[in-house]
Amino acid sequence: MKVLVTGAAGFIGSALTLNLLSRGDTVIGIDNHNDYYDPAIKEARLARYADHRNYTHLRIDLGDRKAMEDCFKTHKPQRVVNLAAQAGVRYSIENPLAYIDSNIVGFAHILEGCRHNGVEHLVYASSSSVYGANTAMPFSIHQNVDHPLSLYAASKKSNELMAHTYSHLYSLPTTGLRFFTVYGPWGRPDMALFKFTKAILAGEPIDVFNYGKHRRDFTYVDDIVEGVIRVLDRPAPTNPGWNSDQPDSGTSSAPWRVYNIGNNQPVELMDYIGALEKALGKKAEMNMLPLQPGDVPDTYADVDDLVEQFGYKPATPVEDGVAHFISWYREYFGFGG
Repeated sequence: MKVLVTGAAGFIGSALTLNLLSRGDTVIGIDNHNDYYDPAIKEARLARYADHRNYTHLRIDLGDRKAMEDCFKTHKPQRVVNLAAQAGVRYSIENPLAYIDSNIVGFAHILEGCRHNGVEHLVYASSSSVYGANTAMPFSIHQNVDHPLSLYAASKKSNELMAHTYSHLYSLPTTGLRFFTVYGPWGRPDMALFKFTKAILAGEPIDVFNYGKHRRDFTYVDDIVEGVIRVLDRPAPTNPGWNSDQPDSGTSSAPWRVYNIGNNQPVELMDYIGALEKALGKKAEMNMLPLQPGDVPDTYADVDDLVEQFGYKPATPVEDGVAHFISWYREYFGFGG
């Protein structure tokens, strides 16, 4: 089938694009190649498939209404995966309007494109950050998520609400996937694993927030991509048993769903760092710091709905995933050993 992937030169988008192409799909990729982090890695990701006969790359911004309209009209994708977004909880505290432009306005352009061009299914990235101030673990899609702690989180919650409106009004099947701390080869340089690795190899200290007491449901990128593809292949159904007197937050009478994709095994940050030290063969020097504004202490995904409905559960152990990342990092940056 023909799939439009936004953020196609991004971390998850590039991995997804490779998988879709390898199974024979035609992919239209969109990316604005912005400089939120070093664009060189985006170019390197893209180079892996830029010349594939079934791939077309468009360097446009989701916020460019005319360009997005032209993209949908010209290419007529059957299905859409929206992974493009202004990422990062901490950056959203410094530059909140960047999140409005990309994550709200840009997403509206995606929804309009799907609405007017007969798209069969829209799958979009949400985030574990939508759980915000919630403390009941594990986080379930059936919980209320009305207390975000950052504008990034609020923008992702907004995407879920906007998608529901389009599912209700225009019968557009939409599925939101709440990703839990994705890591792996070709990852984002602004994320902890990348920063930690660079610092440790350089003999520099790493900043460890919340005094290392974070717990995260670290999810390997290949597990995420497998989940995205399984969901993409099955357009969101309605829930005929949905009760407006007792509304379920994870389903609807409209063709709208949300799912968690997480490893379902939260890992202490210090254990994550330990896995990194083992893979590098080098100890980390640490600056122990308090919890940062916008951060949550723990994430832990309830993935029962994903398991039950798709027969799938992320399962890559952190030790293996970190080792895969370090192997890639050494090769990409030319570190021996």
